[in-house]
Amino acid sequence: MLIIPAIDLKDGHCVRLKQGAMDQATVFSEDPGAMATHWLTLGARRLHLVDLNGAVAGKPRNEGAVKAIVEAVGDQIPVQLGGGIRDLDTIERYLDDGISYVIIGTAAVKTPGFLHDACYAFPGHIMVGLDARDGKVAVDGWSKMTGHDVLDLAKKFQDYGVEAIIHTDIGRDGMLSGVNVEATLELARALTVPVIASGGIADLDDVRRLCAVESEGITGAITGRAIYEGTLDFAEAQKVADRFGDPA
Repeated sequence: MLIIPAIDLKDGHCVRLKQGAMDQATVFSEDPGAMATHWLTLGARRLHLVDLNGAVAGKPRNEGAVKAIVEAVGDQIPVQLGGGIRDLDTIERYLDDGISYVIIGTAAVKTPGFLHDACYAFPGHIMVGLDARDGKVAVDGWSKMTGHDVLDLAKKFQDYGVEAIIHTDIGRDGMLSGVNVEATLELARALTVPVIASGGIADLDDVRRLCAVESEGITGAITGRAIYEGTLDFAEAQKVADRFGDPA
């Protein structure tokens, strides 16, 4: 299982939020490229980027920082990016810039036809981010709850041909309160595409709990605040995940 460092971008800086609240941003670095290099040096095999301003505005707002990160890691590891992606031109531009996977969230829920078109136009490069609280999906940077059930939408988007589903428990994100293994596992068992866990990962125990059910289809875990504040040692976490994945 991949342990995937998150780099959340706000006003060109690397930050972390608590439960998606833009007014509760903690700045961890003013140099996104250097932060990407830091995680690469520690053994990261993928990076997860979020354009927080873009998620709220509905259009890219941190393209300079995104480019700096892609340039810093080159073609050494894949980079996945979400936040404010609402049209095919934006997807094409990001892929041309070197992003490996584009994550569609709000637009997938509000305009599923767009997601369908994106999967057709850019096969193998489209992921869906489903941000949920109590099994219901939130949109617009988590500011609005919908009546959509996570499982129902995930199954629908799987049929469109998405590469993976990223499941975030927004009640736990940035809170270091522990990952919601049960909800992630329920989703993974219902799908054939990979599921990536996100939200609330606090320590190695969370990593072990996810690794224990990796075989159900959970291929990655995104972690942010825990690795920045030191409650989770990233390099050790990846080693633990690798040991689980190697029966020998």
